[in-house]
Amino acid sequence: MSNTDSAPAAAATAGFTAVQDGKVLRITLTKPKRKNAIDYDTMVALGDTFLAAAENRSVRAIVLTGEGGDFCTGADLAASPAEAQRGITADLVMDAANRLVKAIVGAPVPVVARIKGAAAGVGVGIALAADLVYASEDSYLLLAFINIGLMPDGGAAALVAAAAGRPLAAEMALLGERLPAPAAKSAGLFTAVLPDDELDAAVEAAVAKIAAGPRRALELTKKALNQATLTALDAALAAEKSGQTELLGSADFREGATAMLTKRKPVFAD
Repeated sequence: MSNTDSAPAAAATAGFTAVQDGKVLRITLTKPKRKNAIDYDTMVALGDTFLAAAENRSVRAIVLTGEGGDFCTGADLAASPAEAQRGITADLVMDAANRLVKAIVGAPVPVVARIKGAAAGVGVGIALAADLVYASEDSYLLLAFINIGLMPDGGAAALVAAAAGRPLAAEMALLGERLPAPAAKSAGLFTAVLPDDELDAAVEAAVAKIAAGPRRALELTKKALNQATLTALDAALAAEKSGQTELLGSADFREGATAMLTKRKPVFAD
């Protein structure tokens, strides 16, 4: 697992809250005006939170969600210039993202993701790293990296393919188009898709059942499922880090990011 021990210290972040409610740890991304896009500091602090929860025997379940109308729209590109001034390189950002995804997958207790609106970019990997994913009918997954000259990261190469197979993973990664919630459910990426006014009740019912369950049995069940289905995750994370670090320094990415921020169509090199 990548670590950030030698990275610049993460600044205090208000990017999320983590509140223990009995046996349930509730983690909420709290930047709705940025559609819960996450910066380096938030990724590091989230990873720390999941790793700490793994050591907390009183936690039986973790709920991960986003405030407002979206779950997480990926990395916050607007934060990149300030991060670069602090010495935070693309390599360190990828380490932080990989560490976070592995911390979610490796949490000894079930992680339940509650999805509304967009789960995009690295937000796809964060969502699908959870054990149970409950989504509203208007939500969607989006691997739009190709549209700005990048490749999927956050373990998406393994996490999507493990649940839905290579053809859908390729479609999402190579075409960069939205996958609506009903299609995601049919493909096995979501546990359930519900009307907006039924989403919270479904999440709470699942969490209550988990919280009342036998912790060691839950832990060993999750471990067995991950060992059977996510054998390619480490290799995918390594390949994503290598490729994405290269692409983040490319002219195509500079063009794609500029085009996105200025709301025009990118023109990539021949």
